[in-house]
Amino acid sequence: MYHKFLDFIGGKKSIQVIQAENPDGDSLGSAIALDYLLKDIEVSMYCPVDIPRYLHYFDDWSRVTNEFNYRADGYIIVDTAASVLLTKLLDDTAIRNRLYSAPVLVIDHHETADDLDFPHESIIEVRPACTELIYDVAKECQLAVPREAADAIFMGIMSDTLGLTSPSVTARTFRVCAELTELGSDIAALEEKRREYMKKSVRIMEYKATLMQRVDFSLDNTLATVHIPWDDISEYSDEYNPNVLILEELRMVEGVKVAVAVKTYPDGKVTGKIRCMGDAAIAEKIAGYFGGGGHPFAAGFRAYDTSYDEVLADLVKIVPELLAEVAHD
Repeated sequence: MYHKFLDFIGGKKSIQVIQAENPDGDSLGSAIALDYLLKDIEVSMYCPVDIPRYLHYFDDWSRVTNEFNYRADGYIIVDTAASVLLTKLLDDTAIRNRLYSAPVLVIDHHETADDLDFPHESIIEVRPACTELIYDVAKECQLAVPREAADAIFMGIMSDTLGLTSPSVTARTFRVCAELTELGSDIAALEEKRREYMKKSVRIMEYKATLMQRVDFSLDNTLATVHIPWDDISEYSDEYNPNVLILEELRMVEGVKVAVAVKTYPDGKVTGKIRCMGDAAIAEKIAGYFGGGGHPFAAGFRAYDTSYDEVLADLVKIVPELLAEVAHD
């Protein structure tokens, strides 16, 4: 079933695994898992940005490098097939040329269409997490799954499913987690480690209070948005992701169906993280309006030459239309 994967790794001595420029627990877990699964191949892990501090509960996070390996025999891109999330790579002429000339395999679990314009093979199947898909690939290809790979997969799944509580979780996901436990993963120990790194300083708690006061409620409180400007990003992001701080709080506000955290950058770039609740399964449709993608309940986008106010105006316009479509269906 996954012959593309075996064909891709066949005969290669070195592979670099690439994450997008918005690394999260699932992309990091995917990269680390592949490193342990491909034990007969020299694997390096690349990300164009530093792995943020809140992901340092992964034992192997420090092995991810900002140095692109131009001499690798091939490249595996994990957790995205969207060019907008690989801008830093594709804007670098040397890296772009290398991706055009070398074998590339994309492994992704999102519903968003593959729009990468360089030659590549792909394994794209909807799953709650990319790490779950990688486990399926490893199992089908009869690759040995050491405990280190099982841990990375388990943590990636937990990260992308809100601890196995998101609507995307299936019975299959729980079966995978049971098999990972049989391979030696200890969910209690992994969660204890994650929680230790997720602890908040007094400074972050004070910032969280500021974020909460900044929330805009629209459309009879069904839409909640918050602006995270560059000053906040540069000051707090390495210690704690502002999106994580605020989005989970907004999910708990009575009446809110759609929550969006919008970051703005000095170069005119805007990014958005979307979470939807209840019967409002429209996150990927909202993201698609801005050129992004994701899942019905969790998605994201990146846009340029716009502002928070303009994004908010667009959201106020499209959210009622999309909610009406869902209600009609």
